[in-house]
Amino acid sequence: MTPPERDPNAGASGPLAAADAARRILAEVRRQPPLRVPLDDALGSVLAEDVVSPLDIPARTNSAMDGYATRSADVRGASEAAPVRLRVVEQLAAGSFPTRALGPGECARIFTGAPLPEGADGVVRQEDTDGGGETVTIYQDRDAGVNFRRVGEDVRRGAVVLRDGAALGPAHLGVLASLAVAHPLVYRRPRVAILGSGDEIVDVDQPEEILSGRRTASSNTHTLVALVRLAGGEPVNLGIARDTRESLREHVERALDCDLLVTTAGISVGEHDYVREVLTDLGAEQRFWKLRMRPGAPVGFGVIGGIPWIGLPGNPVSTMVTFELFVRPAIRAMCGHALPFRRAVRARAAEPISLKPKLQHFLRGIVTPNADGLPDAWLTGPQGSGILTSMVLANALLVIPEGQHETAAGAELSAILLDDAVHVAAPPY
Repeated sequence: MTPPERDPNAGASGPLAAADAARRILAEVRRQPPLRVPLDDALGSVLAEDVVSPLDIPARTNSAMDGYATRSADVRGASEAAPVRLRVVEQLAAGSFPTRALGPGECARIFTGAPLPEGADGVVRQEDTDGGGETVTIYQDRDAGVNFRRVGEDVRRGAVVLRDGAALGPAHLGVLASLAVAHPLVYRRPRVAILGSGDEIVDVDQPEEILSGRRTASSNTHTLVALVRLAGGEPVNLGIARDTRESLREHVERALDCDLLVTTAGISVGEHDYVREVLTDLGAEQRFWKLRMRPGAPVGFGVIGGIPWIGLPGNPVSTMVTFELFVRPAIRAMCGHALPFRRAVRARAAEPISLKPKLQHFLRGIVTPNADGLPDAWLTGPQGSGILTSMVLANALLVIPEGQHETAAGAELSAILLDDAVHVAAPPY
């Protein structure tokens, strides 16, 4: 028997499943080297070392409010009917330090953040006093022994405060600042080259071509620049290559000093789809170039000059969906994230879904909370791969398994929430 002819546009054993493709990409991309960056530039980066505290925080026991530092033995029993009067021996603002210890019947006027003098074990809020300057009358004892922050209450000297691999958010930067870390060591953000191709597309600097209908706007370029930034990479826009081998080669060669190359369009089987041919001429090792999914079957992956290349389809929706499934996790892994993929959650189909091709489908959906705990999932409407406005409406990709032609209303399905901050190690689709 003659074996079936292998698809020349697929991997070595035919088109891959989406999850297999994602795993292959993740196996070949590499985390970027560490470098020190200014603290305010580190937001969203991944820490490349454990951070050990060189000091206690707070460094001194200090006041948690404005009032009077007191000895609890002096203020217990104070009330409106039986107020307590104390002598004010000094005033302590934040940044100043006590000059003496408190004795019986003494207190210090104190403000939030100022160190407590020796002998004080509480701060009476100023609202419970007459606000006196030389002597103060206290009308409540509810603050006896409270309203202060102990030395090391937040962080102890020698403790590991942040671990290698921590994604740095605003709170992390605040902690680093409190430890006097001006230049944290983080994994370098990858430089991601973005290349669109096609004689039919132009950039927005040629509005007359777009508005006349003679050319199509290169929406993918601007979408990808934004997606790369949100994923943590630094986009490098290579512009639009013409549908010639010479133009494509010139553009691709300018990507070889980047860390990742992402192309859109030009990897299908059309007479003017030269991307794969040009990459081969430049020495690229191609791993696969077709998947069993919709939208986005023509997805390519390879390595050129040691740089990973991911080729995305040209249709706008296909570009965004395949970026989410393959490019975004690759960028996150290169940034140092141990959990590169968004998780999938269970949802309930709020309407019947009918599909024809025997492929895994990633449908644009709207997932909304439901009182019974399982959210409802709706389609955004028509699912054509050129309907980019469907991605504006969508907050999820609804994952329909390969070969599942009918999904009844009320059936459970898997949904990848596009605004979910929770991530996982393996592809959830």
